Amino acid sequence: MSAIVARMVEVCVFRMVKDRPEYLLLRRAADEEVYPGLWQIVTGTIEEGETALHAALREMKEETGLAATHFWVVPFTGTFYDHRRDAVNLVPFFAAQVGGSDMPCLSTEHSVCVWLPLVQARNRLVWPGQRAGLSVVHESLVAGEEAASLSEIPLPR
Repeated sequence: MSAIVARMVEVCVFRMVKDRPEYLLLRRAADEEVYPGLWQIVTGTIEEGETALHAALREMKEETGLAATHFWVVPFTGTFYDHRRDAVNLVPFFAAQVGGSDMPCLSTEHSVCVWLPLVQARNRLVWPGQRAGLSVVHESLVAGEEAASLSEIPLPR
């Protein structure tokens, strides 16, 4: 029987520029073993003994060097089947707002980044789960619905 696991997290990073959201996409480095050259949002593995929340904050810091001004649990969970491990993966999804002029300092895992408006960001993402999560972030959090106030996580000080 296939296992159901939660080994990964995803973080949709955005900033507001003149009251319009821009979403951060990262391009995986050409020498990466897994999905070289793929455009993605912050994505990473949950380490042994780590919560999904702490993994999301750590991965964001490691991959972008950015610090969130606001952080949310997104009312969306990505899913995919990994045939190598015969496992259905549930991927907790988070959102992070950063300052409007903040620029990432990329890890070696990524070669370039870009800030894009919603439609262009959705079109550049390959995985349907990341496109769906991005849409939920935009509609539920960025647009100022009640979900934003209900799902925001106080950042550690």
